[in-house]
Amino acid sequence: MISRILFVLLPLVLLPFLYVDLCWLRRRGVGRLYRLLWWIPCLLMLVWTLLLGCSRKFVPSDMGAVNAYLFLLGLVVIPLFLFSLCAAVGGVLGRLFRSRRNYGVAVGLLLVPVLWYVLLWGTFVGPRLLTVRRVTVSSPSLPRAFDGYRLVHFSDLHAGTFDKSRRGYLRRAVDTINALEPDAVMFTGDLQNLKPDEVYPVQGILSRIHARDGVYSVMGNHDYPIYVQASVVDKEYYLEKLKAVEHDLGWNLLDNSHLKIRRGADSIVVAGMENDGDGRHFPQRGDVPSTLSGLGMDSYIIMLQHDPTAWRRKILPQCGAQLTLSGHTHAMQFELFGWSPASLFFREWGGVYTMPDGRALNVSTGLGGFLPFRFGVPGEIVVITLRRGAPKAS
Repeated sequence: MISRILFVLLPLVLLPFLYVDLCWLRRRGVGRLYRLLWWIPCLLMLVWTLLLGCSRKFVPSDMGAVNAYLFLLGLVVIPLFLFSLCAAVGGVLGRLFRSRRNYGVAVGLLLVPVLWYVLLWGTFVGPRLLTVRRVTVSSPSLPRAFDGYRLVHFSDLHAGTFDKSRRGYLRRAVDTINALEPDAVMFTGDLQNLKPDEVYPVQGILSRIHARDGVYSVMGNHDYPIYVQASVVDKEYYLEKLKAVEHDLGWNLLDNSHLKIRRGADSIVVAGMENDGDGRHFPQRGDVPSTLSGLGMDSYIIMLQHDPTAWRRKILPQCGAQLTLSGHTHAMQFELFGWSPASLFFREWGGVYTMPDGRALNVSTGLGGFLPFRFGVPGEIVVITLRRGAPKAS
């Protein structure tokens, strides 16, 4: 993970310390001893960065060390980098406008406590917050017997991040799902971070999720062994092991397949595609024809697909699924005044999106995360009520 952005992290650590040393300490005649002390944390961070970056594993065995590194990066390095950038820009502007005052310094000093607030809240408060989002999705093709049918949609659990200190949050999420008394529960992938063993400590908690018509799930990109260095045989073993874990939980895992839920003579289809990402960074294994094989054109279909980019790329062009449920984006676990950096990478990144013909997509911003940080994006459980009627475009 760190190795992929090593070329960014090294200058991020080095440049602000160099700027302060050259433009502040040396110009003000600070002694060599104090300047040496100034460089010690920089050297330590550089060594730590190299050690993590040189690891052949996508994720080191000790995630605690990675989390501590990222926390120090946010506490010290990034604020210092931002301050140095503001001061440097302010200095250039001061020369252009022949001003003796460097307003960039003031701006940088104001931004530093803001960054600290975001870091501390996102680390110690945000990951403990939980919200229930309620939406209604209407379609004239919904069978009458399912008018008012209630789904609970949750996604991106990342069980490996729930150590003992965070399992109370997971119990609260499961209790909330059950208290909503849904007709069905839909999980749209990323049950694990890397390996199925992560799920075992929380298996008892997750197995308590229940609904009248059962729990349905699909695989997310983290559920495939693409981030683990292992032989082809071992990777296939990990994949089958995770599928067995979901079966043991009592969930209906859909791998390019579907099941029907019946109410008398009426029925709806719950279909699940394998993860269908860009094919480079994320697996592209979704197969719409196989998933919907044997279904009639008049079927009401709820499509589960981890990656929301597949909605426009495959689902809309290849089938008439009235409702698609996805996750994956996490809203990049950061949102401020309604804006998330996820909007720079995903056209649909959180909430409900509706086409003019009424076909809808709900993107959950997830319950957990690979990294235990959330600012402005609490873990969410989505309650979707299906209604028979004219859809509302968005």
